[in-house]
Amino acid sequence: MTTSTPPHVTWAQADARRMRRQFLDEPAEVPPAAVAAAMLGAHAQVLSAAELSVALRTTEGTRSDVRAALWQDRALTKTYGPRGTVHLLPSADLPMWTGALSAIPAGASGQPPHVRMTSAQTDEVLAAIADALTGTELTVDELTDAIVARTGPWAGDRVMDAFQDKWPRWRQITHLAAHRGVLAFGRDRGRKVTYTNPGVRPQAGPRALGELVDRYLRAYGPASPAHFAKWLAAPAGWATELFDSLAGAGRVEEVSFDGAAAWVAAGDTDFPDERPGRGVRLLPYFDAFGIAFQPRPRLFAGRAAERALAGGQAGNFPVLLVDGTVEGVWHQRRSGRRIAVTVEPLRTLAPARLRELAAQAERVATVLEGRAELTVGPVAVGPHA
Repeated sequence: MTTSTPPHVTWAQADARRMRRQFLDEPAEVPPAAVAAAMLGAHAQVLSAAELSVALRTTEGTRSDVRAALWQDRALTKTYGPRGTVHLLPSADLPMWTGALSAIPAGASGQPPHVRMTSAQTDEVLAAIADALTGTELTVDELTDAIVARTGPWAGDRVMDAFQDKWPRWRQITHLAAHRGVLAFGRDRGRKVTYTNPGVRPQAGPRALGELVDRYLRAYGPASPAHFAKWLAAPAGWATELFDSLAGAGRVEEVSFDGAAAWVAAGDTDFPDERPGRGVRLLPYFDAFGIAFQPRPRLFAGRAAERALAGGQAGNFPVLLVDGTVEGVWHQRRSGRRIAVTVEPLRTLAPARLRELAAQAERVATVLEGRAELTVGPVAVGPHA
């Protein structure tokens, strides 16, 4: 029996395809939800950064378009996504996301024994959350009262240590409630967060996981099970078993990626021959491209790893991309309509690159509905926590 040699994919080819599929080589005339789908979610712990991530990948979109997709059209949902962090996810994809995230093995509870809830209590609180949030938006305090009214005072006991405060017991399953499809973010009420019930029925775990792996590999492949596990904050051994099962079913196939074994979605072996998309791009805090990109040392090469990563973690600095690699950091500060954009390149930019940078700064300001003032020089702001 002969065994065929896996196709070989270079880093430059993978970088070019990833940029193209996430609209970073050329912005596209697509709605915000399509962009979020291509990125596999926009990290939204800092909502303004998520708005910028999404709108910059469109030809003319602004933050208002992203907000309209989120709060008016409901094409986007703000909820807890991969790694338990807040994301903007396409509402149409929530059955897949909730099914997949619910199927990831849960680690041991980090709460002390006297704080934890039993399986029966967890189910009771999940049912209470689903009922209380249906058709309405509640603040944390309002939701706590509603849960206690449906379960008992034990759910509201302020026993969880959190930010020099004590949170009610039920809040330890906030992420779980989102992953079960009964909790998502509503509109902020002043400075207070609200939650609502998105009314999602999660897909069956195996089906959802297979679809998520397929989408992940199409967006960020070639990739290894370890890369997938890191992106999800999931157990590495579990991810290896998942990939093995999908390989056995013919859902994924092996390639040689820059000299190492990696995987792509079955049949998805076409890669560009050209180098990564040429041009200058400004990516905001926690942009999905930098967070999910592996192997990370290829994107953050040399000095970029020292300047643009925080303890090896991507996303804590907005980054300057030049021809598909990180070549600096940047920061923006708003004052009225004035958007002061400061960019710190790691090497001297040629005049043509500076013109591209000026155009990118203008695009950032347009997305933020302001006017740009570009400064090329040191960025004094440290990493975002």
